[in-house]
Amino acid sequence: MANIKSAKKRILVAEKRAARNKSIRSAVKTSIKKVEAAVAANDKEAAQAALNAAVSKISKAASKGVYHKNTAGRKISRLSKAVNSIA
Repeated sequence: MANIKSAKKRILVAEKRAARNKSIRSAVKTSIKKVEAAVAANDKEAAQAALNAAVSKISKAASKGVYHKNTAGRKISRLSKAVNSIA
């Protein structure tokens, strides 16, 4: 355990940030699963609605530094491609 006051603070801040990042990542994963479920069910309208929500969450996560911008772009691109593949 840290003895120095600043080190103790860094531990607390790191835990807080880790919890925040975990929450955001979890929300992104949930939104991605909703899009994939709609694509699997061949429901174009639901997939499109879920895609819009997922893109918003992914972009927000990237802007907050939870995801790298290229990772966010890749995720959005793959989801969009999946939704557009529905006939």
